[in-house]
Amino acid sequence: MNELLFIAAFAVTLTMVVLWPQRASAHCDTIEGPTAQDGLKALESADLAHALKWIVPEKEAELREVFERALAARELGAAAQDVADRWFMENLVRIHRAGEGAAYTGLQPAGAAVDEKVAAADRCIAQGDLRPLDGLVSPERWPELERRFAKVLERREYDPDDVGAGRSYIEAYVNFFKFAEGHEHHHEHAHGS
Repeated sequence: MNELLFIAAFAVTLTMVVLWPQRASAHCDTIEGPTAQDGLKALESADLAHALKWIVPEKEAELREVFERALAARELGAAAQDVADRWFMENLVRIHRAGEGAAYTGLQPAGAAVDEKVAAADRCIAQGDLRPLDGLVSPERWPELERRFAKVLERREYDPDDVGAGRSYIEAYVNFFKFAEGHEHHHEHAHGS
């Protein structure tokens, strides 16, 4: 009975999220973004370490509870798995955004618009160089952008089971993205810069 109530409540929430007009406010708010994708990886592998790096340590217990319930619901069939996956990813993104001090407006659908600078910053990390951001970030901000990018590259190779190292990477990653977008953001996730 609890499973049916869970599924019904989530279906109502999902309907509201889909029908409520929203704007993709951040890269991590999209279902295709790295936060949600790491959440899906955690569910598929039954290893929460893939997702824990995105949240502050104080919220681990909350995410663990959501994760355990989502894993249990996934066992109830394909429809329940879809609902459980979405519910877990939404909670992961919500908790991550709260850790940044940012509002959560819902998990944006596939294909949601992402800021041009964010898309370019993604390409920078994939390519290992800053050329995609050339012309999008003012020259006076470039030295700081280079410094933040170097931290991302330095921290990007880490053991997925080392949550502290993952959080250190996410700290550098978020600081780089926010600065590329034009914010003076300093994300002190697990243990400062």
